[in-house]
Formats: sequence, structure tokens, C-alpha cells
Amino acid sequence: MLNENGEQLLKYFSDTAYPKNVTKVVDGIYHVMGHAHSNSIIIEAENSVILIDTLDTDVRAEKLKKLIAEITDKPVKTIIFSHGHPDHRGGAAAFSDTNPEIIAFAPKRPVLGRTSELNDILSKRASYQFGYKLTDEEVISQGIGIREGFTVGEGKYAFVPATTIYNEEKVIRNIDGINIEMISAVGETDDQMFIWIPDSKVICCGDNYYGCWPNLYALRGSQYRDVNAWVETLDLILSYEAEYVLPGHTKPLIGRNTVQEVLLNFRNAVNYVLEETLKGMNKGLTADELASIIKLPENLASLPYLGEFYGTVAWSVRSIFNGYIGWFDGNPTNLNKLPPKEQAIKMIDLIGGIEKVLAEIKKSLENREVQWAIELCDLLIAADKESKTVKQLKAEGLLTLSKLETSANGRHYYIASAYELLENIR
Repeated sequence: MLNENGEQLLKYFSDTAYPKNVTKVVDGIYHVMGHAHSNSIIIEAENSVILIDTLDTDVRAEKLKKLIAEITDKPVKTIIFSHGHPDHRGGAAAFSDTNPEIIAFAPKRPVLGRTSELNDILSKRASYQFGYKLTDEEVISQGIGIREGFTVGEGKYAFVPATTIYNEEKVIRNIDGINIEMISAVGETDDQMFIWIPDSKVICCGDNYYGCWPNLYALRGSQYRDVNAWVETLDLILSYEAEYVLPGHTKPLIGRNTVQEVLLNFRNAVNYVLEETLKGMNKGLTADELASIIKLPENLASLPYLGEFYGTVAWSVRSIFNGYIGWFDGNPTNLNKLPPKEQAIKMIDLIGGIEKVLAEIKKSLENREVQWAIELCDLLIAADKESKTVKQLKAEGLLTLSKLETSANGRHYYIASAYELLENIR
């Protein structure tokens, strides 16, 4: 979301949303936050430790081992992955010395065949989204946590495969004296679970809730995240009488009233965007139109845990549109559009030539009409008129937008793309 104070808002959120600490939630259960990009939950069982997620790198996981040792001398004998994102399981190898059982859920929907053929572009887009090659000052944060360890010299991913993989909707076990329910929870990922510890009234919810607007769509690219399934998962979490909710990012929710209030508002906000998008689609509105008009109601938009510091409402709307009816917006003009280069050349001629377009770009940048300026830059680039000047102007526009963007992901993408343009003209 673009905001005149976007950079300042993101800085404040990053300074306050995930302070470095270990919270004793109840006897035997601890929430570890701010020590890595993701959180971890320590559960002290009768003779061992159950660990939910392992932080993002081997070095940070070694530090987690020291935190555990300050609580108990019991070994880690069980690891549960809330889901398969690398920042939640990148430290697993650090615990191999105690030979733990590693539990995960299988995805409810398989990855599309031949996705591996997209590794190059997906890796590039992930690097841009997360700001992997940017400085700490440029990044501020990775949105919902501090930067991943490998970006700041604190280790590397050290994965270990799960030893127990479940396909069930729910698995109930007693692990070393701790009653645990693991429930399939499709949302941000198709292999997500939440963990219910009934005797302590604790839910470990993974990434289906964290304290800002979620990534209903990831800029790096991914299969459609089923937003309706995500809402149903939140309904399921709300049906439990939890007094504590421990997320995979940002602060825990403490107290039955807080849990119900925050999760219900979070659920209602996601559901509102889904419903409004579907209503608009049914009226024939396009993704561009819907992304420009759908906003959270003020009573939800003003809540601190729904700020657009990671995902944004507009990107969510576009993803829902494409997820339900695909690329075609219903306008027959778009069935067989002119090739981009041909269309751009005709538009430039209509405007009156390259110099007029350049003049309009410069004037628009001066007047802070930045989006219009970079769209005009793209017109020249599409027409193969991508002179050094055009690239410099577009980079200037992208860097200006990065200062306005509240989403860490969007900020990173603007900056990284600007640097790519400037690199290509050196």
C-alpha cells in the first residue's frame, strides 16, 4: 500500500512487532521471537523437549539450543514443522545429535508439475521480494521478522527431511506425556497445520495468523493460495477454546478475550476482501478496477494487526480474481491484444513522439505522479526506446515509490528492480 509516510510506518512496525525475547506462556511452554525471521515454540515434556519449528539457519538454531538449555537439560526428541517454508525449518540439522522424530503434514494439493523449470525466475523474484541482496538500511526488515540469517552472515539453511508425514485431517498423539492435536490448516501453504495443546489451552497457528495483513498472494510467485480455505481454517481455530495463540511470526496472543477478538477481526478482514472481490467480479468489474476500489472498512483498517506491512489488500484482490476466473477480464478487446512493442510504437506516435513522452515523464516525476511516470517509461521500453535516460528515470520513480510503500515485500521489489535498471546502464 502506498502512503506518504510508508517508510516511517514500516520502520515503526518493524521496531515493535517482534521484539527479541522468550515468553513463558504457561508452565513448560515458551514462545521464542525476534531471534530469527520466524518464531519457535519450546514445549518441555516429561523426559524431552518438543520443538515447533527450528528457526531459519543452522547458526541461529544453535543459539536456540542454548536458549533451550537455559530452560531444561532435556534433549530435543520431537520436532514439528508447522509448514514447509524454509525459514521455519532451516535450522533443523542443528538438532540431529539427539535424533529427533520430525513431524510434518503432506500438502493437500501437489505442486504443479514442471514447477522446477521455473527455478531461475522464481529464485530471482524471491530475492527481490525478500530483499536478499539489499543492505540492512534498504530492507528495514523482512516485514514479519528480522532478516533471514544467511543474508546477514548468521549461517545457512540446514534442512532435514521429516521422518513422519501425515495425510490425515487431524492427528491426536501423546508425545512424552504431552497431549497434542495436529490439525490440517490449509491457508498460506497447503501443508500447514496448527497444533492444539488442550491441557494448556495453547494453539500454535503457524503462518495462518500473524500481526499484519497476510500474504494472500506472494510477489515471488506461487500457486493460488485458497483464500476461502484460509477463512475456513481461521473459523476452525476460533472454534477451539484457546487462551493462547502462538504465531510463527510476530507477537503471541495472550488471554481468551484477546484471542477471540484479534482472530475474529483478522478472519473477518480476510473474508471481507474475498467477498467484495467475488461480488465485484460477478458484476463484471476487472481486476484493475477491483484493486483500486476495495479497501478494508475503517474499523478493520485501523487495527494495528491488520496493517499492510507484508501483503496488501490490492495484491490479494488481484490474486483472488485470477484464482477464480483466470487472466481474461471479460473485455473482448483483450482476447488478441496487439503485441506490446507494436502497441507502444503506435501510442508514442499518437502522443507525438519520444521527446513528448520523455517530457511528460520528467514533469510527472516532479509533480509526484510517480506511477504515471513509470508507466510511460514502460511504454518507451516496450517500443525498444529504452535509452539510458529512460532507465534512469524509471529507476528514480521506483526508488521514490519504495519510500511510500508500507509493505516490506513491495519496498524490496521496487528497490531491487531499480538497481537492476541502473546496473544495466553502467
